[in-house]
Amino acid sequence: MNKQIKTEIIINASREKVWQVLTDFTSYPTWNPFLINVEGEFKEGGRLKNTLQNGHKTMIFKPTILQIKQGESFSWLGSLFFKGLFDGLHSFEIENAGKDHVKLVHSESFSGLFSSFILKKIGTVTRNNFIQMNLALKNTAESN
Repeated sequence: MNKQIKTEIIINASREKVWQVLTDFTSYPTWNPFLINVEGEFKEGGRLKNTLQNGHKTMIFKPTILQIKQGESFSWLGSLFFKGLFDGLHSFEIENAGKDHVKLVHSESFSGLFSSFILKKIGTVTRNNFIQMNLALKNTAESN
């Protein structure tokens, strides 16, 4: 079983604009239908408190930012209960796709003891949530 969810979208905005929207966590409640709240410091090693919306339910998880490449990408690692049970390496990459056009690659790789089992249950819904977030990011970046 593939233990990765990978989505892509073309956004008709500059890399700088997409980066600004994507990394402005305080504005997430105004545009993001999936990650409805993100708190914490945007720095490598920083701990976040993310609230995600999944249907009518919300869930809080506290990942650690692993890597930031200014204007290009960032990633975090989150774990369910404790590391090694169900871990998700979540990443955002912004690639040039032409003048004032970028491709956003939004993905998550899963590992851990229960990763296959849990991913079977949540994989489709999670992928759809990524797609909804990507579309909302596109709309926000293109309208500003």
